[in-house]
Parts: sequence; C-alpha cells; structure tokens
Amino acid sequence: MQNLTLANADFANADLASADLTHADLTHADLTRADLTRAKLTDTNLTDANLTRVNLITADLTSADLASADLASADLASADLASADLASADLASADLASADLASADLTHADLTHADLIRAKLTDANLTRVNLARANLPHTNLTNAILTKVNLTNAYLTRANLTRANLTGANLTGANLTRANLTNTNFTNAKFSNTLMTMLA
Repeated sequence: MQNLTLANADFANADLASADLTHADLTHADLTRADLTRAKLTDTNLTDANLTRVNLITADLTSADLASADLASADLASADLASADLASADLASADLASADLASADLTHADLTHADLIRAKLTDANLTRVNLARANLPHTNLTNAILTKVNLTNAYLTRANLTRANLTGANLTGANLTRANLTNTNFTNAKFSNTLMTMLA
C-alpha cells in the first residue's frame, strides 16, 4: 500500500491496524476514529487531515507531514513522530505519553490539556505552542525551542529542560518541581505563581 494517492479519502472508523501507508498522500483525508495501531506512516502526507480521536498507538510517523492536521483527542501513546511536521496541528487533549517527538516541528500547535508524560522532545521546535494545562512530567525537552510558548498551569515535574530555550515563555501557574533547568534560557519569561522547588 506504499505511495498511494488517497487525498480526500474517507476512512472514518476504518480498521487500518498495522497498515503500511509509507509515502501515501492522505491530504484532507477523513480518518476520524480510525484504528491505525502500529501502522507505518513514514513520510506520509497528512496535511489538513482529520484525525480526531484516531488510534495511532505505537504507529511509525517518522518524518510525516501533519501540518494543520486535526489530532484532537487522538491516542499517540508510544508513537514515533521523530522529525515530523506538526506545525499548526490541533493536538488538544491528545495522548502523547512516551511518544518520540525528537526534532519535530510543532510551531503554533495546540497542545492544551495534552498528556506528554515521558515523551521525548529533544531538539523539537515548540515556538508559540499552546501547552496550557498540559501534562509533561518526566518529559525530555533537552535543547528544545520553546520561544513564547504558553505553559500556563502546565505540569512539568521532573521534566528535563537542559539547554532549552524558553525566551518569552508564559509559565504562570506552572509546576516545575524537581525539573532539570541546567543552562535553561528564561529570558523575558513570565513567572507568576510558578512552583519551582527542589530543582536539579
């Protein structure tokens, strides 16, 4: 099923578990509530696709293009999204627990209420991302770009922010208990009711 052209296709509620959709064109496709568990979507084009409540547990989305895709409430637990393009994607309330987002582009993405516990975001670009009330304990954000990110009431206990750039970030009400802030850049960041105890 590689290199297929499936733009605007309707796969709502479809069973695509373990499907190989490498290099497929799924722009504007409807994959609402589809089962893509363990699917292979390497270099797949999912620009503007509707992936609301989709199941992508342990799926391979390495270098996939998900720009402006709707992934609200999607299950991406343990998915591989390394180097994926998620710019302006809607990931509100998505489950990204233990997901690999290393070097991913998440600029302007919406991750409000998202679960990113133990996710890997090393070298990721999160410029102007909305992470309000997001869950990020034990998340690895080493070398991540978090310029002007919204972390209002976010939970970052034991997160690794080594060498992360949080210039202009909003940390109002955020919890950074036991976080690793080695060489973290907080230039012009906003701290109000921010909890920063027992830092590494």
